[in-house]
Amino acid sequence: GGSVFFIADESLNTLAGLRSKIHVRAGPGRNGTGKNRDGCFGNDIRVRVPCGTIVRELHSQKVAGELRTHGEELMVARGGRGGRGNAAFMTHRRTAPKLSERGEPGAERWLSVELRLVADVGFLGMPNAGKSTLLSSASAARPKIADYPFTTIVPNLGVCDLGEESSGLVLCDIPGLIEGAAQGTGLG
Repeated sequence: GGSVFFIADESLNTLAGLRSKIHVRAGPGRNGTGKNRDGCFGNDIRVRVPCGTIVRELHSQKVAGELRTHGEELMVARGGRGGRGNAAFMTHRRTAPKLSERGEPGAERWLSVELRLVADVGFLGMPNAGKSTLLSSASAARPKIADYPFTTIVPNLGVCDLGEESSGLVLCDIPGLIEGAAQGTGLG
């Protein structure tokens, strides 16, 4: 059968294309036919992902690979090896052997795909200015929102879908900055 590859593409910036795909399967190979003809190889499948994608084994969380630069390829599942038909066991004495060897199945893996995001837009402003509320209404992110200052302690990221497949705007909610923060005022 065919193999499954991930290819880094700099024109993508989100994993929205993989959101609806739970299973990615390459094409199966075909059996050989009469007159000593070999079978066909399975078709490989190539899945485009954005640069900065990290692929991990789902259960062990071991890193299977990382795609950093445009055009970089990572084989995430190798296709099976084809078997040998009776023509491989033919001799001058045994011209029609009733013997063959089955092929091996391809690899099956459950993977976790994550993306190192770099924000396109950052919300910067005074505490309680509504930065987290704007992020939660523009994306599916759910930052902590409360009516006291300095609710946001660490930056929160969200992706605003723009309608096109695999395109989106990465938004970042930055903690509130006030005058004198370098001297320890506020969060410091």
